[in-house]
Amino acid sequence: FFICILLSSCLTKEPGSNKLNGTWKMIYAETIENDSLKIKDLTNTTFIKIINDTHFSFFNQENIGNKNFYGGAGTYTYNIDNNNYVETLKFTSVEAIKNHEFPFIVTFRGDTLIQSGTEEIKSAGINRKIIEKYIKIK
Repeated sequence: FFICILLSSCLTKEPGSNKLNGTWKMIYAETIENDSLKIKDLTNTTFIKIINDTHFSFFNQENIGNKNFYGGAGTYTYNIDNNNYVETLKFTSVEAIKNHEFPFIVTFRGDTLIQSGTEEIKSAGINRKIIEKYIKIK
């Protein structure tokens, strides 16, 4: 019995077993800050998140033109047992949030990833709750 447990603990995950891995398109986003609820208007913009075994990246671009482009990337940790997902933003043009850890809870419903949590950075005056929904496109 103990040998079986020892051997099973040495097994590695099969490649691709991380449900986070893939290319995700945002289909819904809400932000609650103070007493205000803001729903992101996605009719004229595309927000993509790409996640591999160790890193994530995201970018947002208007569908026509090149205004309001932004993006970022970094590393993450994911605990599959309690759905804790923590992004560490390493690449961004906003210095106040660089290297900050953002803790979230992720859940999956079919091909949809739901990410929720509180983004709080006191030095930047940020304190908001978010819920984002992404559909897997690849």
